[in-house]
Amino acid sequence: MEKGVEIPLPESVFIGQDVDINRISGRGVTLYPGTRIVGEKTLVMEGASIGSEAAVTLDNTLVGPGTKLNGGFFQGAVFAGKNSFGSGAHVRQGTILEEEASAAHTVGLKQTILFPFVTLGSLINFCDILMAGGTSRKDHGEVGSSFIHFNYTPNQDKATPSMLGNVHQGVMLNQRPVFLGGQGGLVGPCRLAFGTVTAAGTICRRDELRQNRIIFGNALKEGSIPRKEGVYTGAGKIYKANCLYIAGLISLMNWYRSVRSLFVSDNLSRALFLGMRRTLKLCIDERIYRLGAFCARLVNSKEILLSRSKGKTTELIRIHDLIMEEWPRTEEILVAEVNRDNSRTLPEAFLKDLTKKSGYIEAIENLDPDMALVGSNWLEAIELSIMDRVDLNISKLQV
Repeated sequence: MEKGVEIPLPESVFIGQDVDINRISGRGVTLYPGTRIVGEKTLVMEGASIGSEAAVTLDNTLVGPGTKLNGGFFQGAVFAGKNSFGSGAHVRQGTILEEEASAAHTVGLKQTILFPFVTLGSLINFCDILMAGGTSRKDHGEVGSSFIHFNYTPNQDKATPSMLGNVHQGVMLNQRPVFLGGQGGLVGPCRLAFGTVTAAGTICRRDELRQNRIIFGNALKEGSIPRKEGVYTGAGKIYKANCLYIAGLISLMNWYRSVRSLFVSDNLSRALFLGMRRTLKLCIDERIYRLGAFCARLVNSKEILLSRSKGKTTELIRIHDLIMEEWPRTEEILVAEVNRDNSRTLPEAFLKDLTKKSGYIEAIENLDPDMALVGSNWLEAIELSIMDRVDLNISKLQV
């Protein structure tokens, strides 16, 4: 309060002893009754509003400038700035909302990355997903209310990350938004191109890599068929989707290092930037771990398939063998790439055009189209380089 934080009812606000008050701005910050702040990494920047609708718990969460968290639980998440989140929130580790991304009430997020302007309705559950697309607040990606990303399988694995749009084009804020209709769902792992629309009530189960398509339909035929627990019939697709997702996150890490780092202006913005990088690293580690756990489950799946085929090696078994054989090498490649700095390969012309502007969003929105393409090509080259190096895993898979 002495440094300028507005606390209308101080006796109702709890600040843990581990909180570093130097990481809480004194300019325009309001902590409403029922606010609970804990964690040494917690950061609250200028103009933030906490708990205007209901009680809020901040646990090692980074709140960027102008962000409004109106009610709920936030743990290990990062809000880049000018975000808004309705009451009833349940936001957990590995979540990054970039600038002006928002959500309405009763939304649960974990291991979720939303690019600028992406807007979530109410009653949504998103875990293990990245969503890009949109050019401004008036042209943004949207998820309708009561939407679910199905990220846990009957075989009890979470090798199910879905990517809506992509990283190398999405960061340029010049792509068509993705629209997911309300009361629908997405079965991971799944990839959707920019401009994709899913009709309300649709459960999307397949990739759509053609831009500007509308996906509709839902109901499955009624039936009951035998099921054997632990069998993977689409192992190749799952493996490839996970490798592509991880490669995208690694390219995003390079974007953070080489581009976002240019817009650090003071100690608090530096703390926010470092928090974004740290959280993205956690997301990459999580995806590598989940893919490794999936590969370990293929041992049991192969045994079941062999019992079905009476010991004969089928195409499904061959794919299992290939994945299990190559995973250790692929894991080494992915782990090494997380820490590789590709900034030297980013053309100087791109950086010069970028730094003419002050703020991050303004700089990206006003990039020369040719320079934006240069930046996209640089990021895509990082992704392709990774995929080329794990090509023995991918090219032989019949997916």
